[in-house]
Amino acid sequence: MASTSAKTPSSPKATVATSPKSAKSPTSPKSPKSQSSGTEVTGEAVGTDQTIEAADDLDVEDDDASSALGSDIQSSTGSLTESIYAYRVLHGRTYNAPKTTEYWAPNDEQQNEGLDLLHNSLLMLLGDKLFLAPIGDNPQRVLDLGTGTGIWAIDFGDMYPGAEVIGTDLSPIQPAWTPPNVKFEIDDCLLEWTWPENHFDFIHIRALYGSIPDWGELYAKAFKHTKPGGWVQDLEMDVRVQSDHVAIPEDHVFEEWGRVFIESAEKNGRTFRISHDHMMRDNMIAAGFVDVTEVKLKAPCHGWPRDPKLQQAGLLLFAMLDQSLEGFGLYLLTKSLGWTAEEVIAFCAKFRAEIKKKSNCGWILTTVVYGRKPEIGET
Repeated sequence: MASTSAKTPSSPKATVATSPKSAKSPTSPKSPKSQSSGTEVTGEAVGTDQTIEAADDLDVEDDDASSALGSDIQSSTGSLTESIYAYRVLHGRTYNAPKTTEYWAPNDEQQNEGLDLLHNSLLMLLGDKLFLAPIGDNPQRVLDLGTGTGIWAIDFGDMYPGAEVIGTDLSPIQPAWTPPNVKFEIDDCLLEWTWPENHFDFIHIRALYGSIPDWGELYAKAFKHTKPGGWVQDLEMDVRVQSDHVAIPEDHVFEEWGRVFIESAEKNGRTFRISHDHMMRDNMIAAGFVDVTEVKLKAPCHGWPRDPKLQQAGLLLFAMLDQSLEGFGLYLLTKSLGWTAEEVIAFCAKFRAEIKKKSNCGWILTTVVYGRKPEIGET
């Protein structure tokens, strides 16, 4: 493996792609409770043209990176309006069984801990912001689509106690307590949505890659159920690991990992490519949203960055990957590509060995897109 390249100075600010602004686009003040309402993300992780500066001594082995994380990395609380436990067991891991498709990731405790690690990593990557859309100070109805453990919905409910927050997911994996303004419902976003039209002030979507057959249809549903003037935001991640400091050959496990996951999802009629190029932005514009903004970020997948916050974000993402790899692969690679469980475990071990090497300076492309539903009569 090649050594890290010369360090590149970080840019103080990165540009993001936007659609033409509507004449009636409102400007929104910052949330009084945090810096997370509609402010631009800056820093060396933002934009694909920048290079995150690497720390020194990256060749030192680090087999226990998660020990540097600290102990307070998860939120608690949650409630359910329905108790639906339709689980299957595959190679010792539990998966849900929804009406529309078999979701590719497990819903057991091990995987759910990884979701909370990912949430906190992304929070740091976004500059301690839960979202980037300029939703204003007083959102009333908020939907967190594919809420997972409910951690984003809970954090949002704490931040905006006057908002009614609904988190939906295929599995009832949310914790036992919630803020009084947060509730969880078991729902499949691929089925017909039962909420009224023009209902939500903000719809938040995150990490549904590999599970949606038609992203244009999903964004169209979100558009239909968002109030005029309301916002929709989606964050999706790539499955490929890239590096700006090390040349990754075609036969490297990072490249192979991306290829086999993309192939397996395509066989299921889903895609892991949604974060590539401008697919999210273009689908959101096609759905009718205006003021569409696209932000590309590099999420470090270990503690190799020199910047302390990006280093911590990378350690959290590494910890998530370290405990989640087998869960990612066991369903997709056995069911879609015909691998044996033993082959999947060996493949994950090979990937894990490389992801542990900080000197690889790996990062994962992360795309955030948000847009506004026009006001009635707006042109």
